[in-house]
Formats: sequence, structure tokens, C-alpha cells
Amino acid sequence: MIPTNQSWGGRFSQPTDEFVKIFGASVFFDKILAPYDIAGSIAHATMLYEVGILTDEEKSQIIKGLNTILAEIKADKFNWSIDLEDVHMNIEARLVEMIGNAGKKLHTGRSRNDQVATDIRLYLREQIDAISSEIKRLQIALLDLAETETNTILPGFTHLQAAQPVSFAHHMMAYFEMLSRDAERLVDCRKRMNSMPLGSAALAGTTYPINRSRTATLLGFENSCNNSLDGVSDRDFAIEFLSVASIIMMHLSRFSEELILWSSAQFDFIELPDSFCTGSSIMPQKKNPDVPELVRGKTGRVYGNLTSMLTIMKSQPLAYNKDNQEDKEPLFDTVDTLKACLRVFGDMVPTIRTKRDNMYNAAKKGYTTATDLADYLVKKGLAFRDAHEVVGKSVAYGIQEKKDLSELSLEELQKFNADIESDVFDILSLEGSLCARDHLGGTAPKQVIQAIKTARKALK
Repeated sequence: MIPTNQSWGGRFSQPTDEFVKIFGASVFFDKILAPYDIAGSIAHATMLYEVGILTDEEKSQIIKGLNTILAEIKADKFNWSIDLEDVHMNIEARLVEMIGNAGKKLHTGRSRNDQVATDIRLYLREQIDAISSEIKRLQIALLDLAETETNTILPGFTHLQAAQPVSFAHHMMAYFEMLSRDAERLVDCRKRMNSMPLGSAALAGTTYPINRSRTATLLGFENSCNNSLDGVSDRDFAIEFLSVASIIMMHLSRFSEELILWSSAQFDFIELPDSFCTGSSIMPQKKNPDVPELVRGKTGRVYGNLTSMLTIMKSQPLAYNKDNQEDKEPLFDTVDTLKACLRVFGDMVPTIRTKRDNMYNAAKKGYTTATDLADYLVKKGLAFRDAHEVVGKSVAYGIQEKKDLSELSLEELQKFNADIESDVFDILSLEGSLCARDHLGGTAPKQVIQAIKTARKALK
């Protein structure tokens, strides 16, 4: 008798090539799905009993055996075999070894195709919940930091040129808003993902009188996939998650870039603690912002996983194909990478120390209140384009004299427009500029404080 895989070898007259066996096996990485595979099998066995396919004794044997296997896996006492290809057949083989013929009946009415599709959704559903919790933790850290820095002023930038003064808290709240959208996208992704493929069998459904609604309820799915072909071959939910993950990483990367710039000697706006930095093996003065640099770098890794998944799926005819074995590693890697990046940011943000004087002095250097002067002239009756020209000439003069607009005398300012009066200095100060933007979404401290209160309420 030629040895072949017992789960499908009846059709074959030659054993699988040894290298092909290794090449085609997924147990190296899909064993992470074991708890979800067992949960799916327990629900499936319960349903099979309820529709009369299993006896009460067979169901009890199966569930007891599966729970024993889960305990073995958690205790790292389970013997994973490459000969059995994947997580599903490893668990099934062990179950048959433990309870005999009843274990062979578990696969009635299902296929590995709908089994793995279900396992991945169960896994990803749990991971989305964990990621959502990490996002919330980071948001709380941002709110705490913002609350202490409401009156801290730094230059806001466009084109990386000093533009207008903003509150550091307002700047932090921008990232809070990004993360809020990320959290909403995860909720949407989870909702679309929470449909159960189990019962689709290999591709066309099954001839057994299964009750898919009952299985879905047992597993906490909102509903069952409506089309068996789509149920086994769909990976849209994974692609959507990878897309959401890429957007989250993009936000973290933007934040990382600013932390890297701000902690440099050239900006010197913040200091990151030693515990989130490293030194140099040759330059003893160096303090490198490795954590944000790594997060920035790992963003490309997550983008690559999204591209990988899109490429895996783009040419597949219906229904399931072996290509789909390649869906797991990019998905698992993205989950681990994203959770780690969110966790380290959640740990790091509360430790950021701002250098308020340096930020304030930087905001005074770039003529950041020039727009305020233009607005002042408009309120005096000048058309904005004319006011823009007047202020441009004032700035050119300030550059020539090496003075900020707030440092020019009233007489100097009146050279450019006679309507300028002494009250102009109220709006040319950084504080005056900040407070003038007192509207929803503005950087005025009063508005930022309200935004923080609203955000805390939304998170509860």
C-alpha cells in the first residue's frame, strides 16, 4: 500500500514528493488559527447533533476531545505534523486518534474551504477588537497630553514652512481625529466581515440538512454568507482590513515623522525619554528616535502586505484555489505589526516632554501672524488681495530689518497702510493670533478645551 495523505489520498497512486509536501504545507503558520478552528468545530458538532446527524454521545465525545486538544495546544504539548498539511487536519487526526470513529464524523457537511474561511473571520474579528482597544488607549494618551498643553504655542506648517501659530494641543487633537476615523473604519470592516462561510462546504453547499443560522448564532456571526461560491473564495474582508490597517499606519507614520523632526537639534521642540531611544556605536552624543523611525519603516511593510493580498486575489477564478493559502502570512503579520505599533505609541505619547520656549520662539521667527495683519486690514475696509499685498511688503521690510511684524513700530507699519492703529499689536502677538480663531475646529485654547471634553465624552 502506497502511503498517501489519509484526508484526501484515496484518488492517488503515488505519495507526495517530500519537498512538495513541505512547499505546500501551511501548518507552520496557520496553527495560529487552532483556537478558532476548534471553536468552529464545536459549533459545527453542536449543530450536527441538533439536526440529527450526530448522536448525543458522539457530540459529547467530539466536544470533550476538542477541548482536550485545545488544552494540549495551549500547553505546547501538541505534536504538529507537516504530513497533515494544515491546522485543520492536524486537529482532526488527533481527534480521531483520541475518540475513534466519532471523530471522523465531524467533517460531515463541511470542507476545509469553508472551514478556513470561517477560522480567519473568527480570528480577525477578535483581532479587530484588540486593535480597537489599542487605538482607544492611544487616543486617551493624546487627550491627556493635549490637556496639559492647551496654551503651548508652536508654528503650524504648510510645505514645512512656518505658516500660522497653533496650539500644541490642537496639533495633538488632529491625530486624535485621524484615529477616530480609523476606529470607525474598523467598526465598518468588522460588520462586513461578520458573516459566516461555514456551510458553503467545498463550493456548492452540502446535501446534509444543516442549520447554518444555528451555527452562526453559536459562533456570534450576524448572518451567514448568501452564496456558497463567494463564501469559500471571498477574501474581501481581509483586504478591507489590510486597507484600514494601511491607513492607520499612514497616520502613525505621519506622527512619527513629526516626532523625529521635533526631537532633532534643528527643531528641538520635544524630548523623547531614553527608554524609547537608542544611542550610536560611534557617536557618543547621539540620541536616536528609533521607535518612531521603526513605526515609519513598518508602514511600508503593511502597505506591502495589502499589495500582496490584492495580487493574490486578482486573477483567481471561482471558487477556492490553493493561492489562498498565501492569504494568512500577510494578514497575520499586519495584525502583529499594527498592534505592536499602536501599543508602543500608546506607551510613548504620555512620556513626551514639550520644550515650550523653543516652540514659542520658533513661532515668532516665521512671520506667522502675517495673515492676522491681512485680516485686520480687511476689517478696516481693505479688499483682501490689497491687504495681502500690503502685508507682503511689510514682511519684506521686516526681513530686511531682521524684525518680526510684532517688533515693528507703529510708525513703521503705517508706512504700508495709514489705517493701521495701535490695536494692531493685540493681533500680532502669538497669543492674540491663537485666541482670534475662536470657532468650532479653531486653534483657540477655549475651542481646544471644548474639543477635548467632547472627545472624552465620545470615548466613553
